Amino acid sequence: MAASPFEPEVLLYTDGACSGNPGPGGWAFILKHPKTGKEMEKSGGEREATNNRMELMAVIEGLKTLSRPCNIELFTDSVYVGKGISEWMPNWKKNNWRRKEGKSWKPIKNDDLWKQLDEQLQLHRVKYTRVPGHSGHPENERCDELAVAAYQPYR
Repeated sequence: MAASPFEPEVLLYTDGACSGNPGPGGWAFILKHPKTGKEMEKSGGEREATNNRMELMAVIEGLKTLSRPCNIELFTDSVYVGKGISEWMPNWKKNNWRRKEGKSWKPIKNDDLWKQLDEQLQLHRVKYTRVPGHSGHPENERCDELAVAAYQPYR
């Protein structure tokens, strides 16, 4: 029997961080497989980034790590990522990755990363769950710690 999108096989926790915005940035994720108890942490950094780019990178890198299509529950404190996935992306795609600004069309910001995320979302079923940032959520706090550490070499 196929798992429903509300019965995750994998839990994905993500966070991005920047020192300045833009500035040196870091991203991090934790993948958990509840049935086996296996966990994986990974992070990376860039010399010049924005917080939104790092939030997106964390999700993209987490999804790219999976070797097969999965049902995933994504936990992120990024409203930008969450609303992008659950509300904005269908219209962006329909409008050739543009959004209406006044009377004219403008390219969406970070379209390169949104397109990569869209590719990953075609492979997996993802349920988005918002986690309030810096609220003591253990995995969110750990991802923040990893993301901050990842940009330190670029400061």
